[in-house]
Amino acid sequence: MKKIIILIITTLIISCNSNQKNMNISGNIDGLKKGVLYLQTEKDSLVVNLDSVYLRGGGNYKLSTNIEEPDIYYLYLDKEDGDSLNDIIAFFGNKGEIEINTRLTTFDSSYEISGSRNSDLFQEYNSIMRQYNSKNLDLLEIFYNSQIENNQKKIDSVNLELEKLIRKKYLYTLNFSITNANNEISPYITVSQIPDANIDLLKMIYDTLPYNIKDSKYGKILKEITIN
Repeated sequence: MKKIIILIITTLIISCNSNQKNMNISGNIDGLKKGVLYLQTEKDSLVVNLDSVYLRGGGNYKLSTNIEEPDIYYLYLDKEDGDSLNDIIAFFGNKGEIEINTRLTTFDSSYEISGSRNSDLFQEYNSIMRQYNSKNLDLLEIFYNSQIENNQKKIDSVNLELEKLIRKKYLYTLNFSITNANNEISPYITVSQIPDANIDLLKMIYDTLPYNIKDSKYGKILKEITIN
């Protein structure tokens, strides 16, 4: 009888544990009164919902899903106002507890994440890229104005600055991938930002990856790029 009871209890424990999700996301959206928050990912080039929560009267939320390895995920907020702009946060999810706090008015730009080293690095990379992109827009404005003014000297000068900026972005991405080789973000940045880089450089990045990162989703994609 005791053996039967023990077996039943053990079965219940295993069953409960199997229902637990291994990536749990919680946080607060300051200023939100009503809306639906979705946890999403991409599968076969399609965005799919993994979990969702209807929020009313406050912005505290909890979402969860089962994942196999660190990957890119999205928090999509439907404010039910017909405006879907600036309502998506892209982050690198992993097993365990992740906290993401943000504000309603600056949903995709003021968020803070804890519990994900890859997301910390992802934010760092995107912050630098935003600076480069801002500089690029400034140069393009000067370039177009120079064309209107038919100022060839200025056009040539801006072209040189644009080429330098492209090289800086490229070199920063290359250095970022090598410096952070111990994290899954490294091959992800490589395959998403510079997949058409010189094959020898891509092989160099791949060779810097430890075995577990080479065996990750984006490590495998990077390997495929280097041998094709």
